[in-house]
Amino acid sequence: MPRTVVLVGLMGAGKTSIGRRLAARLNLPFRDADNEIETAAGRTIEEIFERFGEAEFRAGERRVIGRLLQDNPPHILATGGGAYMDPETRALIRDHGISLWLRAELDVLLARTSRRNNRPLLKQGNPREILSRLIDLRHPVYAEADITVDSIDAPPEETVERVLRALETHPGVQVTGRD
Repeated sequence: MPRTVVLVGLMGAGKTSIGRRLAARLNLPFRDADNEIETAAGRTIEEIFERFGEAEFRAGERRVIGRLLQDNPPHILATGGGAYMDPETRALIRDHGISLWLRAELDVLLARTSRRNNRPLLKQGNPREILSRLIDLRHPVYAEADITVDSIDAPPEETVERVLRALETHPGVQVTGRD
């Protein structure tokens, strides 16, 4: 990989799950921006949201993603669902990475996010309505990503294969280390 592959998309799209598998297949390090943010802040994402609000969280997220993109060799980076919505973060990703949108249908997102109770945005009302609004708001921005791959309701390896095929056909990318 010439640059870090940055996975973007809504919560539940599979950024962490697919990212870990993709990194293993390509023999690259995997980083999860949310984990890195929690380590840097010494708090969970939920605690940061509750104590400081979304704006402060996004500022910290931007700093962490910028550091991960500039200070590390190419790797696979999973971002939080709202990271790519920030214009400055999007510019950092565009300048230093290859953005890959994992696009998923509403029902897939709903099923996946219902398995965990640590999604601050989904605690603000009906999860289906919230995810539907997020799709309307965020999909046009996610569509700016360099690559789009559908994250389907199937074993994760099927989506990993889709991602690998998309990377292999992306200009300037030569996939090496693939099993």
